[in-house]
Order: sequence, then C-alpha cells, then structure tokens
Amino acid sequence: MNTIFRKSVLSVAGLAFAGGVFAGPIAAHAATPAVDATPVAVAVQTAAPKPQGDQSHITLNGEQTANAKAIIAATKKAGLPERAAVISIATSLQESKLENLGHLGDANDHDSLGLFQQRPSSGWGTPEQITDPEYSTTAFLKGLKQVDGWQDMPLTDAAQTVQVSAYPDAYAQWEQQATDLVTQHWNN
Repeated sequence: MNTIFRKSVLSVAGLAFAGGVFAGPIAAHAATPAVDATPVAVAVQTAAPKPQGDQSHITLNGEQTANAKAIIAATKKAGLPERAAVISIATSLQESKLENLGHLGDANDHDSLGLFQQRPSSGWGTPEQITDPEYSTTAFLKGLKQVDGWQDMPLTDAAQTVQVSAYPDAYAQWEQQATDLVTQHWNN
C-alpha cells in the first residue's frame, strides 16, 4: 500500500512523545511542527514516491554547498555537536538534495518546502521561514533533540524518528557524504 496513515499529537513545545518515542514527523510527511505550535491532534494521509535507488553521493553545486554550510552554522549556533550536523545534512540530502526547494506545483508533496521539506500547513512556519536554511535547520534540530539517545543511534533511525518518512532506511545512504561535508566545513 502506497499510502501511509499517521496520527500525531502536537504539544506546546511543538513535539510529542508517545511511550518515549517521538510521535510527530517533520519533513515532507510532516504533521507536527517543531516551533511555536498549539496543542491539537492531526491525522495525516500521505503518499510518497518510491526512492530512485541508492544515490549515496552527488556532486554539489555552489548553492548546495552553501546550504550544507548553513546547516553546519545553525547546528553550531544551537550548541550541538558535529553528529547533529551529519544527521541534518544527510536528512537534507535525502529530502531535497540540499536544495532549498520552493513550491514545485504538481511535483510538490503537499506543501513541502525547503531543505527538509517541512510543511507550512502543519505549522512549521510561513513559506518564507521554512525556506530560510537557519530556520528550517533549527526546526529540524529541535525535533532531533527530542529523540532520546539520538547521539548514539544509527543515523537513519535518528532521522526517521524526526521525519517519519515512507522510506525510513533512505537516510543511511547519505551518511558518508554528510560526514565528509561536516569534516570539511565544521572548522571553517
């Protein structure tokens, strides 16, 4: 079945846990915002395209590299370690190939935007906020910090717990490139 049914509960902090597990997704299939939400229950039905095989490395252009650097800067500003930047960049590589995507018309997955494919209709912010790399990264990191033990779990599990993707293992293919980018740019 190509359709995934999810139910998420939003908290005042913007994230919810059910039995110790993050209950709210963030990106393309987002139902739970990471910032400034009011309590509400949301049921979301989404269909996601199948991944196009293992794309574990892409050559980045200047804009994509700048977006990776922006993710690293936002991670540092949040006081989080390199591992958080690796998870964030790998997630963005999967969700948008590190492209700050605006509205794509019929190609859009609902109203997903930005580096992490967050949704304005789910309370993530305005399209302008979501397409701001610092804002969207901060929102993703807020979700990641809510995941108990994220520092020590496999990247794909940490990213999936935040994103709640139809393809939970897809994030793993980007770990090496994300690690290389963080190693290259963390101290710049």
